[in-house]
Amino acid sequence: MVHDIMEHPENSSEYKGLTVNSGVAQPSIVNPYLKRGRFRHREYSVDEMVEGLLRGDVTILSQAVTLVESVNPEHQAKAQEVIEKCLPYSGKSVRIGISGVPGAGKSTSIDVFGTHVLDTYGGKLAVLAIDPSSERSKGSILGDKTRMEKLSTRKETFIRPSPSAGSLGGVARKTRETIILCEAAGYDKIFIETVGVGQSETACHSMVDFFLLIQVAGTGDELQGIKRGIMEIADGIVVNKCDGDNVDKCQMAATHFRNALHFFPMSESGWLPKVLCYSGFYGYGVKEVWDMIFEYVDFVKKNGYFETRRHRQNKYWMYETIDASLRNRFYNDPVIAQKLAEAEKSVQNGEKTSFTAAYGLLDEFYRQLK
Repeated sequence: MVHDIMEHPENSSEYKGLTVNSGVAQPSIVNPYLKRGRFRHREYSVDEMVEGLLRGDVTILSQAVTLVESVNPEHQAKAQEVIEKCLPYSGKSVRIGISGVPGAGKSTSIDVFGTHVLDTYGGKLAVLAIDPSSERSKGSILGDKTRMEKLSTRKETFIRPSPSAGSLGGVARKTRETIILCEAAGYDKIFIETVGVGQSETACHSMVDFFLLIQVAGTGDELQGIKRGIMEIADGIVVNKCDGDNVDKCQMAATHFRNALHFFPMSESGWLPKVLCYSGFYGYGVKEVWDMIFEYVDFVKKNGYFETRRHRQNKYWMYETIDASLRNRFYNDPVIAQKLAEAEKSVQNGEKTSFTAAYGLLDEFYRQLK
């Protein structure tokens, strides 16, 4: 015990009449009656999982998303079976991608947007928030849900933070499959919050019906707007934090963005992106933002671009899946893994160039496939 090791000078004869007791023994911090494995989640079969998804069971939906995001080959095979059986029940939602620079107020805006659309139109809302992963520790905070105080308390809302896990384009690799699961569970509105990288959100654009870009005042003039490739794929631009002394700055920024949009060619949908101002903190202008989104959806459904865009997205993700599968098979090959370490040393020692080493590994991989 600590009390036995510590010296108590107050117990010496110099301090008569003063005594310090050693105290009582402290119990263990681990419950001795706790049975290991008692709280394990039940592992559902594919049919049980699909049945639970179709009746809107949030617990099973969470487990299905975890299964999809797993890198275990057995889990991936099971997840694909679940997705295949859920596919006929998907495609009936409005998918909205929300992006912007870090600090633009994406999570706060989602909280306000979601509350408004549920109160006004009803239905169910799923929020897939992608959080950046650390390049050093490979971990993610997954704290976007803490800013969605109103939505997180509603039963008709499903919020799922996911790590980007190093994938580019602002979204996680498995977000596409997660959308199918949420649609099968009856969620007719889906928000996808991307990583706030601000430049390459093409991956998110290729899985949503409406891509909303959130900007803040002071991010540049018309020339800066032209340089940002993300503006070319935006279906709508909103300037956040338009309140207090910042109103004039936001309106000026909105004018700059409108001017910049005129330099871009007309989109294939025939829709001219609108630029609006609003305040996510105070809720000003939220109705106008939703009116713009539903106006766009009605517009593209009438001219047929809605279905055309979804068909192209399916094609795009087929090729993305092929690329990911080939990459995984290459790096998981035991022969390649051994030669990869040798190639790294050769490149670092200057014995081979990076391209020569890479092509040598690829040739070895191709020989094994024959």
